Amino acid sequence: MSSNAPATAEVRTFPNAKVQPSTEAPEVPVQPAPVAPVEAPAKKKRSVRSFLLPIIGLALLGAGSWYGYNYWTDGRFMISTDDAYVQADMSFVSPKISGYVDKVLVSENQRVKAGDPLFVIDDGDYKIAVAQAEAQIATLAKTLDRIDAQTKAAQASLAQAEAQKIADQAAADNAARAQDRAAQLLKTHVGTQAQLDDAQTALDQAKAALAGADAQITAAQANIGVLEAQRAESASTLASLRLTRDKAQRDLSFTVLKAPYDGVVGNRSVEQGDLVSPGQKLAVVVPMDKLYIVGNFKETQLGRLVPGEKVRITVDAIDGQTFEGTVSSLAPASGAVFSLLPPENATGNFTKVVQRVPVRIDVPADVLKTGKLRAGLSVVVAADSRTAPASTTN
Repeated sequence: MSSNAPATAEVRTFPNAKVQPSTEAPEVPVQPAPVAPVEAPAKKKRSVRSFLLPIIGLALLGAGSWYGYNYWTDGRFMISTDDAYVQADMSFVSPKISGYVDKVLVSENQRVKAGDPLFVIDDGDYKIAVAQAEAQIATLAKTLDRIDAQTKAAQASLAQAEAQKIADQAAADNAARAQDRAAQLLKTHVGTQAQLDDAQTALDQAKAALAGADAQITAAQANIGVLEAQRAESASTLASLRLTRDKAQRDLSFTVLKAPYDGVVGNRSVEQGDLVSPGQKLAVVVPMDKLYIVGNFKETQLGRLVPGEKVRITVDAIDGQTFEGTVSSLAPASGAVFSLLPPENATGNFTKVVQRVPVRIDVPADVLKTGKLRAGLSVVVAADSRTAPASTTN
């Protein structure tokens, strides 16, 4: 055989031979070595930065320039506050008398007119009080009529007594003259003693009758005085009873609680059958056609706010709707002064805080007629000091 032929190994098999397990460890597959990521060239990253930085710088410069221009032309003249709210001079419906609520004639959020009945208090007791006072007045009026009749009779008796006195006075004068003549005749022995005695008796009787007339006059005058005193007392009592009746009628009128003006009823807190007392709040009437805005401006802004100045009002609750209002007045003091506990700055610990002053702003009538505004809504108020009136009187 040629030496270049490949060598072959002869394999022999033995049928009865046992195969021994291999004690050699299995071969572990070789893992490929991790390949490190190839970094992008630094030259490309620098090119992106160099492209973005000038753009950002130009954008910032443009924004700053626009802001500065806007501030110089408009912004420095504008003053605004978001510490502003819609307000109203609301009326609390309260009873002046106590009693049980008989009727509730209004529902929550109902629009009412001035004079519309809202609540009715049980008026049974108050009607009885009126009837009782009127009955007492009628009784006393009859008493006065009786006293007046008695007074007229006493005055007639007085007149009769005075007339009788005149007659008795004339009779007494005549009897005195007769007695004097009888005495003179007796002295001249023309008359008798019996004639003188008769004349003296007639004179005494005339004087007695005159004294009786005086007594009748005195009694008639005293009777008239008593009757006049009784009438004065009864008249005073009658006046007091009339006042009692008027008060009872007034209380009776208070059993119906009416709306003080046009508006919308809210915060109703009473139901039929409830016991109410004077001063208890039953409901609130909000005058929707008299709403206004109070904006709390910083004290550093007040120098550019004057009454009559036009302001722009933005209402948060109406999709940011904007309308024009007019400054009505400025409060005489800051809100802190009117607070329940005014700040005390004389304690030694002082931190200066910018104070705010309430400014009242009138709302146009056409805006109020839309009915979209509600008391308590938040608004934003802005004013352009260039449009302020020349007057600076607050």
